[in-house]
Amino acid sequence: MNDRFPDFRLGKVLATSFTGTLSERYGDAVERIPTPQRLVDWLGVSGLAIDSCTADQLAHARELREAVHAAATAAARQEPLPAAAVRIINECSAQGRAAAVLTPEGDRQWRLGAASPVADALSVIAADAVGIISGERDGRLALCASPTCRAAFFDTSRSRTRRWCDMNTCGNREKKARFLAGRREDAAAPGH
Repeated sequence: MNDRFPDFRLGKVLATSFTGTLSERYGDAVERIPTPQRLVDWLGVSGLAIDSCTADQLAHARELREAVHAAATAAARQEPLPAAAVRIINECSAQGRAAAVLTPEGDRQWRLGAASPVADALSVIAADAVGIISGERDGRLALCASPTCRAAFFDTSRSRTRRWCDMNTCGNREKKARFLAGRREDAAAPGH
Protein backbone atom coordinates (compact mmCIF):
# COMPACT_ATOMS: atom_id res chain seq x y z
CA MET A 1 0.00 0.00 0.00
CA ASN A 2 1.07 3.55 -0.56
CA ASP A 3 1.54 5.67 2.58
CA ARG A 4 0.42 8.88 0.88
CA PHE A 5 -3.20 7.68 0.65
CA PRO A 6 -5.66 7.22 3.53
CA ASP A 7 -6.15 3.73 4.90
CA PHE A 8 -9.01 1.62 3.67
CA ARG A 9 -11.99 1.06 5.95
CA LEU A 10 -12.64 -2.62 5.54
CA GLY A 11 -15.73 -4.30 6.90
CA LYS A 12 -17.21 -7.75 6.75
CA VAL A 13 -19.68 -6.86 3.99
CA LEU A 14 -18.09 -6.34 0.59
CA ALA A 15 -20.68 -3.98 -0.93
CA THR A 16 -20.80 -1.55 1.99
CA SER A 17 -17.03 -1.70 2.43
CA PHE A 18 -16.81 -0.64 -1.20
CA THR A 19 -19.08 2.36 -0.60
CA GLY A 20 -16.70 3.24 2.25
CA THR A 21 -13.98 4.00 -0.29
CA LEU A 22 -15.54 7.47 -0.25
CA SER A 23 -16.01 8.46 3.37
CA GLU A 24 -17.16 11.56 5.20
CA ARG A 25 -19.54 12.30 2.32
CA TYR A 26 -21.23 15.12 4.27
CA GLY A 27 -18.07 16.63 5.73
CA ASP A 28 -14.60 16.81 4.24
CA ALA A 29 -14.99 13.89 1.84
CA VAL A 30 -12.10 11.41 1.74
CA GLU A 31 -11.56 9.55 -1.56
CA ARG A 32 -9.77 6.31 -0.77
CA ILE A 33 -9.50 5.11 -4.39
CA PRO A 34 -8.22 8.25 -6.16
CA THR A 35 -6.11 6.34 -8.68
CA PRO A 36 -6.47 3.12 -10.66
CA GLN A 37 -3.70 1.55 -8.57
CA ARG A 38 -5.62 2.27 -5.36
CA LEU A 39 -8.61 0.41 -6.81
CA VAL A 40 -6.26 -2.50 -7.57
CA ASP A 41 -5.05 -2.30 -3.94
CA TRP A 42 -8.60 -2.22 -2.51
CA LEU A 43 -9.77 -5.12 -4.64
CA GLY A 44 -6.69 -7.11 -3.60
CA VAL A 45 -7.28 -6.68 0.14
CA SER A 46 -10.95 -7.49 -0.45
CA GLY A 47 -10.21 -10.88 -1.99
CA LEU A 48 -10.66 -9.79 -5.62
CA ALA A 49 -7.04 -9.55 -6.78
CA ILE A 50 -6.40 -8.04 -10.21
CA ASP A 51 -3.14 -6.95 -11.82
CA SER A 52 -4.09 -3.56 -13.21
CA CYS A 53 -6.92 -1.20 -14.00
CA THR A 54 -7.46 1.76 -16.32
CA ALA A 55 -8.84 5.22 -15.58
CA ASP A 56 -12.06 4.24 -17.39
CA GLN A 57 -12.41 1.14 -15.23
CA LEU A 58 -11.86 3.26 -12.11
CA ALA A 59 -14.61 5.62 -13.29
CA HIS A 60 -16.91 2.62 -13.83
CA ALA A 61 -16.06 1.31 -10.35
CA ARG A 62 -16.89 4.68 -8.80
CA GLU A 63 -20.18 4.73 -10.72
CA LEU A 64 -21.02 1.34 -9.18
CA ARG A 65 -19.92 2.56 -5.75
CA GLU A 66 -22.27 5.55 -5.94
CA ALA A 67 -25.12 3.37 -7.22
CA VAL A 68 -24.68 0.94 -4.32
CA HIS A 69 -24.51 3.87 -1.89
CA ALA A 70 -27.71 5.42 -3.31
CA ALA A 71 -29.64 2.14 -3.32
CA ALA A 72 -28.42 1.05 0.14
CA THR A 73 -29.25 4.48 1.58
CA ALA A 74 -32.76 4.33 0.10
CA ALA A 75 -33.24 0.79 1.43
CA ALA A 76 -32.03 1.82 4.91
CA ARG A 77 -34.56 4.67 4.87
CA GLN A 78 -37.23 2.30 3.53
CA GLU A 79 -37.67 4.52 0.47
CA PRO A 80 -38.06 3.46 -3.16
CA LEU A 81 -34.77 2.46 -4.76
CA PRO A 82 -33.44 4.95 -7.35
CA ALA A 83 -34.03 3.46 -10.81
CA ALA A 84 -30.66 4.60 -12.18
CA ALA A 85 -28.82 2.99 -9.25
CA VAL A 86 -30.73 -0.28 -9.70
CA ARG A 87 -29.89 -0.30 -13.42
CA ILE A 88 -26.15 0.20 -12.76
CA ILE A 89 -26.03 -2.47 -10.06
CA ASN A 90 -27.91 -4.96 -12.24
CA GLU A 91 -25.73 -4.27 -15.29
CA CYS A 92 -22.53 -4.71 -13.28
CA SER A 93 -23.82 -7.89 -11.69
CA ALA A 94 -24.77 -9.38 -15.06
CA GLN A 95 -21.52 -8.43 -16.84
CA GLY A 96 -19.15 -10.48 -14.73
CA ARG A 97 -18.10 -14.07 -14.98
CA ALA A 98 -16.48 -14.50 -11.56
CA ALA A 99 -16.70 -17.93 -10.01
CA ALA A 100 -16.70 -18.79 -6.33
CA VAL A 101 -14.17 -21.56 -5.68
CA LEU A 102 -13.27 -23.50 -2.58
CA THR A 103 -9.69 -23.37 -1.28
CA PRO A 104 -8.01 -26.46 0.23
CA GLU A 105 -8.50 -24.78 3.64
CA GLY A 106 -12.26 -24.68 3.11
CA ASP A 107 -12.51 -20.95 2.41
CA ARG A 108 -14.35 -19.30 -0.46
CA GLN A 109 -12.22 -17.43 -2.96
CA TRP A 110 -13.11 -15.64 -6.19
CA ARG A 111 -11.71 -16.72 -9.53
CA LEU A 112 -11.77 -13.79 -11.94
CA GLY A 113 -11.52 -14.30 -15.69
CA ALA A 114 -8.35 -13.30 -17.52
CA ALA A 115 -10.31 -11.39 -20.19
CA SER A 116 -12.19 -9.04 -17.85
CA PRO A 117 -10.94 -9.23 -14.25
CA VAL A 118 -12.13 -5.71 -13.30
CA ALA A 119 -15.64 -6.33 -14.64
CA ASP A 120 -15.64 -9.69 -12.86
CA ALA A 121 -14.58 -8.08 -9.57
CA LEU A 122 -17.24 -5.37 -9.90
CA SER A 123 -19.85 -8.04 -10.61
CA VAL A 124 -19.03 -9.73 -7.29
CA ILE A 125 -19.50 -6.40 -5.49
CA ALA A 126 -22.77 -5.74 -7.36
CA ALA A 127 -24.08 -9.23 -6.57
CA ASP A 128 -23.25 -8.67 -2.89
CA ALA A 129 -25.18 -5.38 -3.04
CA VAL A 130 -28.17 -7.21 -4.52
CA GLY A 131 -28.03 -9.68 -1.64
CA ILE A 132 -28.03 -7.08 1.13
CA ILE A 133 -30.43 -4.60 -0.48
CA SER A 134 -32.96 -7.29 -1.40
CA GLY A 135 -33.00 -8.56 2.17
CA GLU A 136 -31.82 -12.06 1.31
CA ARG A 137 -28.95 -11.85 3.83
CA ASP A 138 -29.45 -11.91 7.58
CA GLY A 139 -29.01 -8.36 8.86
CA ARG A 140 -30.37 -4.89 8.22
CA LEU A 141 -29.18 -1.85 6.34
CA ALA A 142 -28.68 1.23 8.52
CA LEU A 143 -27.12 4.67 8.18
CA CYS A 144 -24.18 5.83 10.28
CA ALA A 145 -25.29 8.23 13.01
CA SER A 146 -22.34 10.53 12.33
CA PRO A 147 -23.71 13.65 10.60
CA THR A 148 -20.59 13.95 8.44
CA CYS A 149 -20.57 10.30 7.39
CA ARG A 150 -24.11 8.90 6.99
CA ALA A 151 -22.66 5.81 5.27
CA ALA A 152 -24.95 2.86 4.70
CA PHE A 153 -23.74 -0.20 6.57
CA PHE A 154 -25.06 -3.71 7.03
CA ASP A 155 -25.83 -4.40 10.69
CA THR A 156 -25.45 -8.04 11.65
CA SER A 157 -25.27 -7.41 15.42
CA ARG A 158 -27.56 -9.56 17.53
CA SER A 159 -29.84 -6.64 18.45
CA ARG A 160 -29.63 -4.93 15.01
CA THR A 161 -29.21 -1.58 16.80
CA ARG A 162 -25.69 -0.60 15.76
CA ARG A 163 -25.41 3.18 15.21
CA TRP A 164 -22.00 3.64 13.57
CA CYS A 165 -20.55 2.35 10.33
CA ASP A 166 -17.35 1.68 12.27
CA MET A 167 -16.85 2.00 16.01
CA ASN A 168 -13.12 2.65 15.51
CA THR A 169 -13.74 5.71 13.37
CA CYS A 170 -17.16 7.36 13.42
CA GLY A 171 -18.36 5.84 16.70
CA ASN A 172 -15.16 6.73 18.54
CA ARG A 173 -15.15 10.28 17.14
CA GLU A 174 -18.79 10.86 18.15
CA LYS A 175 -18.31 9.43 21.65
CA LYS A 176 -15.21 11.58 22.12
CA ALA A 177 -17.13 14.69 20.99
CA ARG A 178 -19.94 13.94 23.48
CA PHE A 179 -17.41 13.38 26.26
CA LEU A 180 -15.64 16.68 25.56
CA ALA A 181 -18.96 18.53 25.31
CA GLY A 182 -19.95 17.09 28.70
CA ARG A 183 -16.66 18.25 30.25
CA ARG A 184 -17.20 21.75 28.87
CA GLU A 185 -20.73 21.81 30.32
CA ASP A 186 -19.40 20.66 33.71
CA ALA A 187 -16.70 23.35 33.65
CA ALA A 188 -19.24 26.02 32.75
CA ALA A 189 -21.73 24.96 35.45
CA PRO A 190 -22.08 27.27 38.50
CA GLY A 191 -19.79 26.32 41.32
CA HIS A 192 -16.91 25.12 39.15
